[in-house]
Amino acid sequence: MHLALASGFKFDYTNLFGEGKVTEDDVRELRPVIEKAHAAVMHMRETGEVRGHLSKDGMPEKVLFSKLPYVSEGNLNSPESIARLKKFGEKVHDEADVVVSFGIGGSYLGGRVLFDTSCGEFWNLRTKKQRGGWPEFWFSGNNIDPQRTKDLLEHIRFSAEKKRTHEGGKLNVFLIVISKSGSTFDTMSAFMVVLDELRKSENIDVRVVAVTDPSTEKPTLLKKLAEEQGWETFAVPDGVGGRFSVFSEVGLTAAVCFGYDIEAFLAGARGMDEACRTPELFENPAMLNAVLKFLASEKHGRDIEVLMPYGDYLKSLSEWYIQLLAESLGKTYNRRGEKVYYGRTPIVAVGTTDMHAQTQQHQEGRLNKVVQFVRVEKWKNDFEIPNVFPSVEKLASFSGAAMSSALETAREANEEALSGNHRFNALFSMPELTPYHLGELMYLLALSVAYEGELADVDAFDQPGVEVYKKIMGPRIAALGRKPSEG
Repeated sequence: MHLALASGFKFDYTNLFGEGKVTEDDVRELRPVIEKAHAAVMHMRETGEVRGHLSKDGMPEKVLFSKLPYVSEGNLNSPESIARLKKFGEKVHDEADVVVSFGIGGSYLGGRVLFDTSCGEFWNLRTKKQRGGWPEFWFSGNNIDPQRTKDLLEHIRFSAEKKRTHEGGKLNVFLIVISKSGSTFDTMSAFMVVLDELRKSENIDVRVVAVTDPSTEKPTLLKKLAEEQGWETFAVPDGVGGRFSVFSEVGLTAAVCFGYDIEAFLAGARGMDEACRTPELFENPAMLNAVLKFLASEKHGRDIEVLMPYGDYLKSLSEWYIQLLAESLGKTYNRRGEKVYYGRTPIVAVGTTDMHAQTQQHQEGRLNKVVQFVRVEKWKNDFEIPNVFPSVEKLASFSGAAMSSALETAREANEEALSGNHRFNALFSMPELTPYHLGELMYLLALSVAYEGELADVDAFDQPGVEVYKKIMGPRIAALGRKPSEG
């Protein structure tokens, strides 16, 4: 059983729905809730209103991420804003040698997915010519790690010296700092350290771009800094939580720095959103995904989801999904104020790597998991496994196979083994790993949590648990900063 879109994207739920799995009776019993959930999501799309949703300050707040795929006048993404992003990308292409993007959570994870799936692991080892004129691209500010920060600085200084020696002139470094408030501790700490250190070098020219709350009436700390320093700015839009922000300038500002096709990415998201407007459950990919996962959890105890793409450069997709699912649905209270302790736990896995690490647990451990596979049907590049050692029968036996075919054979074997032992699993299948199809998949997952929030009757768009540690950490960090001067 699968749901196929005209684009070629497929959701195969054969091993998640039917006898011994989520049943027709389960779905039938939930029908009234499903219908209300769809009506609520449609209302969110049209008005931005989500029942009971408040900002962290306790004020009514609209939810607008579903507007992002639509590029039109007056929208968060407009023809003008997309043109400005592309112009910025052209400037980066023509002028930058190195770009460092500072962000954490959604300000990092979404952009990382776009980079990994487009550029891969060895992008920064290539020459600028091999990169098509695009600069090196690095991420920072997603931890408070002094060792990695030192290593990044040493690399940039080495690159500056190499340019001075071989080409003459300064190394042009663009720092993109992403924070809605400008007070995100992890991000701003790394940004200030790197900015300060690079400014000390005579061989480096540093430019800063700020992605922050665009309000000028009540400018944030970072907005004020940008205005004072003359930095170019892009927007962290109101009504779009960080975990949904990859479709906004938060993700797109980074993406244009390595030549990513942001219009195709948004088109894929738009295509998925249009496919998910139907009230017919088995024709709506996001609603169907949410319903089956919700019922698997609440009726069958499968409250852990392992997102397991087959392909190294899709690991960051799983890491992005961790935040999306965990922050959206891990809630103590439902909307009626009752303690429910809802939430499915997300796990990162990569095939075939984790078949040699996690699969023993998936196959024989507790019956509490759904393994969600992700497949790329046609890879851009492929190799035939050669018969290098013909006298070694075991190795010769699989020579001649394409690596992509071997990868899919391994996934199919894993799927069959899990299904044979009553282990719930499903498959998202992309025809190719392109910006369009990635936009489809990431938007499906984002919209799915909106549906599941309605099914579970929890607010999928707040994150009160995150604020608890921040209130504890804030004064302690401030005290650390005061100690040197007090001595």
